[in-house]
Amino acid sequence: MKYVTGHKLMGVGTEAQGSTITVSIYTVTSKTITVQWSRYAGASSYKVTATPRNSLEPSVFTHFSGNNIMGTVGSLSTNTPYTIQVEAMDDSMNVLSQTDVEGETSPEVPIIEAATSKQSQNMTVEFTEVQGATSYILRAVTADGSFFSETTVPGSPGTIEGLQPYTEYTLNVMSVNAGGRSQASLPVQAKTVVSAPQLTATSPNNDTIVLDWAPVDHAVLYTLSIIREGSDSQHRLNTTDTSISFQDLEAGTNYCITAKAWDPESNPGDDFTICQVTRPPTPQSIELTVTYSQEAGLSVSWAVAQGAEQYLAVSSRGLNCSSSSSPCVMTTLQCGERFSVSVTAVNQAGPSYPSDPLDFISFPCPPSPLWMEEAVPGNCSVSWNAVPWAERYTAFVKRDDGTEEMCNSTDTDCSFHCRCGYTFLMTVFAYNQAGASPPGTVLNYTTLPCCPDDVSISLVSTETLEIGWSSVRGAEVYETRAVDESEVILCNDTAPVCALSGLTCNSRYSVVVTPCNELRGCNRACQPQTHETAPCMPEILSITQNNSSSSVTITWSSANTAANYTANLIGAGTSHSCQSSGTSCEVHSLPCGSVYEVSAIASTAAGLSMPSYTVPLETGPCCPASLTVSQVTQAMSNVTWSAARGAQSYVTSLSSPRGDARCHTLDTHCLMGCITCGTNYTVSLEAISRTGHKSECTYHGFSSSECCPSGVRLYRMSNNTLRVHWRSSGSLLNHTADVYGSVSNYTCSPPPGANTCDVSEIVCGDVYTVVVSPIGRDGTKIQFCPRRMYSVSCAGNNVGMVIYRGRRSVD
Repeated sequence: MKYVTGHKLMGVGTEAQGSTITVSIYTVTSKTITVQWSRYAGASSYKVTATPRNSLEPSVFTHFSGNNIMGTVGSLSTNTPYTIQVEAMDDSMNVLSQTDVEGETSPEVPIIEAATSKQSQNMTVEFTEVQGATSYILRAVTADGSFFSETTVPGSPGTIEGLQPYTEYTLNVMSVNAGGRSQASLPVQAKTVVSAPQLTATSPNNDTIVLDWAPVDHAVLYTLSIIREGSDSQHRLNTTDTSISFQDLEAGTNYCITAKAWDPESNPGDDFTICQVTRPPTPQSIELTVTYSQEAGLSVSWAVAQGAEQYLAVSSRGLNCSSSSSPCVMTTLQCGERFSVSVTAVNQAGPSYPSDPLDFISFPCPPSPLWMEEAVPGNCSVSWNAVPWAERYTAFVKRDDGTEEMCNSTDTDCSFHCRCGYTFLMTVFAYNQAGASPPGTVLNYTTLPCCPDDVSISLVSTETLEIGWSSVRGAEVYETRAVDESEVILCNDTAPVCALSGLTCNSRYSVVVTPCNELRGCNRACQPQTHETAPCMPEILSITQNNSSSSVTITWSSANTAANYTANLIGAGTSHSCQSSGTSCEVHSLPCGSVYEVSAIASTAAGLSMPSYTVPLETGPCCPASLTVSQVTQAMSNVTWSAARGAQSYVTSLSSPRGDARCHTLDTHCLMGCITCGTNYTVSLEAISRTGHKSECTYHGFSSSECCPSGVRLYRMSNNTLRVHWRSSGSLLNHTADVYGSVSNYTCSPPPGANTCDVSEIVCGDVYTVVVSPIGRDGTKIQFCPRRMYSVSCAGNNVGMVIYRGRRSVD
């Protein structure tokens, strides 16, 4: 079993006497293996045996007393794997328990051949490499033991890092394999070199570099070498000072300086290199140019200065710009200025001397104010005040149709031709050697607009005129005026159309369109046109229904003269009309049960008036197309009729010399009581509309049914016969008698005028219902006569007692 140094690997022994012993490798060397085991109860001694696993060499064993739990087996071969057996024995040397564990001796001990220091924090050790070693451990210890370090290296030479400058160390080396590390080699003493000077460099001007550093401990001398970038020649000097200045160097050039310190034993220490650039030379060939982007700027250019990383241009007015290359642009350049500009080159060392100031005069400011004169219509002149630093002027005149004119002048005015109805935009630029002035004041001048020559007038409603025309140049707003004998109506709008509302009906107006603009006002020379409004709205005075409700006369009033009138009756799905040049007209053949909206309208050559306010008209409701009377009981009838157009409620009447019946309902049926049987009635119906209009309707008469007989009795006769007896209301009426039992039913019909009827072969012992009904004129039996109940007992096999049980309602 392999193991890692510092970890105990446990083995489980062969079981003896019911117990076990555990073993682990404690440590190894090149010649020994030390194991540790657990105490075994009853053991008086322990035997430790080491047997080579891959060799024929003999085993080596050692005895230990029963008080020991650790032991070492020596005289082993280096870099050799072994099986270690630990046996627990009693006093008779009998094995009580045993356990095996595998281990390996470390390689041979290396020998240090040399130890040198070329850096203040490192030490390089050269040593002999031994067979079987997988790595080596370098150990460094200070004389006072305050520092201890172990470094693992793969082979020789190896370097120990993290040491202190100019310090003496004791060095050892150990070989390592899978079994562990060997013993330390014989020690060697060695000292690290001194540390390097920590330089700081500055360049106070473009031909000098100054170096400074803190004193290095134990250093007795410093060596410095300087070399220019791109050169292979260097300058070296020795000094005991801690600062030095290199002069007469090239401007804007990078120099690298290497420094080292020497200890009292004349050993050189670490190297330290620092690179420093000298300040750049003063920029030359300065040029100034005006540029234009979103705003005016001053472009400053120069010749390249050696070693410069950045350039800064500064003006006497406080403007500045910077750039890593030529040019840079100073923004917010103002017009009409005079100032000077200088340029400074900058690198890591600092700024160069500024260049000589260069004077500059900026472009002129724009002329302001501008004013316009039109001495003669069509001939205009724009003028302005003189501007400082200006050498000449250019006036630009742009007409609103896109036409442009340009006028160059060294004076302060320019003339051009201007037409009516146009807007002109004028601006003036001033120029000098630096360029043109910024855009200045824009003068807006509008000439008087022209009159529209295609004005059209149309009547869009009874009291509204719509006026339209084509747009004219220069007009910002149009004033439309309508004048009659009593009023003036105005309309102002920017669109070439206007609606004049609220005019007086049936009137003649003078209409004129006047174009205007804010600067020049309105053109009052435009010609008017005359137009007439529609007639006034009539007013309906009355609607009279004539003797027949299907004919009405409509009367109205109106102030219109020479107007024709039309009266319209508009109903649901129907319409009627009549015309007249007067103030009334008549409409015929109106259907019943109809509702109309009645209005009148006037018309003239100018157009139609507004319709008059509508007046409702309702004709009388229609009579129901059908009516039916059916008798429900002897004293009650049900009257049913069809719905009638225009009717909301109905009054139904049944009239006779014996009495009347009347019913008022919203339905199309009515249950009417207090009817006398056997009586002829006159039937009439009154249809009533929702506004109270009534129509009288008459229908065929109605005869109530014959009266039911009274005094109905049932008597026992011989031979199982029963006799039905009653009192009749008429001597010639036909009747029928029905006897209903649970087993059998019987019917008999006596001759006209009779009031008795016999029923034979009656089954006794049953309850019978007896009803006597008159036969109507149409031969039908009356169904609503009352019923009587009788019990018929048996006397032997014959009918016995007949007992009255009471009345029963009609089914």
